[in-house]
Amino acid sequence: MHRAGELTAVWVPDEAHEAVRDLVRARERAHDALKKARQQLQSFLLRHGRIYPGRTPWTRTHFRWLAAQSFTHPAHHIVLAEYIQAIEDAAVREDRLTKQVAEVTVSWAMAPVVEAYQAMRGIAFIAAVTFVVEIGDIRRFETAPQLMAYLGLVPSESSTGERVKRGGITKAGNRRARRVLIEGAWTYRYPARVSQAIQARLDGLPRSVREIAWKAQIRLCARYRRLITTGKLKTVAVAAIAREMAAFLWAIGQEVSPTAQA
Repeated sequence: MHRAGELTAVWVPDEAHEAVRDLVRARERAHDALKKARQQLQSFLLRHGRIYPGRTPWTRTHFRWLAAQSFTHPAHHIVLAEYIQAIEDAAVREDRLTKQVAEVTVSWAMAPVVEAYQAMRGIAFIAAVTFVVEIGDIRRFETAPQLMAYLGLVPSESSTGERVKRGGITKAGNRRARRVLIEGAWTYRYPARVSQAIQARLDGLPRSVREIAWKAQIRLCARYRRLITTGKLKTVAVAAIAREMAAFLWAIGQEVSPTAQA
């Protein structure tokens, strides 16, 4: 089969790549633990009819409101204090791991690729480094459609004979990389613009990368509006945007190369 060219090459991450991937996944689990702790506190308060009147939760104002809550039974004060302490501990752990990811990425061979991906709207540092650790060198995909299929963002199909039936996305491949694209795709609901945060990430990047990122904004923002206008559900439109985001990330990956290993 090898002589006939029927074997497909498989990318194997090196030790450094696996180490960074483990660190990023540890940070992701810490983030999930923080969300779970917050959900437990909100459920406890909701059972007792305590609803925060402010607009933004988990701020200093919100925590002052939590500290001012009063219950008739002493056990409820203990429960509230434990839930708040669990949230604070989880937040500290997430921040600590986020800083470690930032420090390790600086000397990583894929650091230039991580920086280049952040030119895309909806792809900040954590999303970029998560995508890179899960996908690796994107140049191993010969075409953008191959990457889309690998991420499970292409429509499923159940056809026979002359009947053609397509369903939702396949959800095959790496779910973490697909998740960051889906989350980032929601930002294209708004008109195309270069915010202050994106402008800071564009500094020092090659001109070709900046042009691809701006082209992506123009196309994807307009495409989201067209899909919504035609009656598509928001979730369906976002999945379509995420699929095209993968194509633009593939294009950026052709312009930037990892640094040589020492």
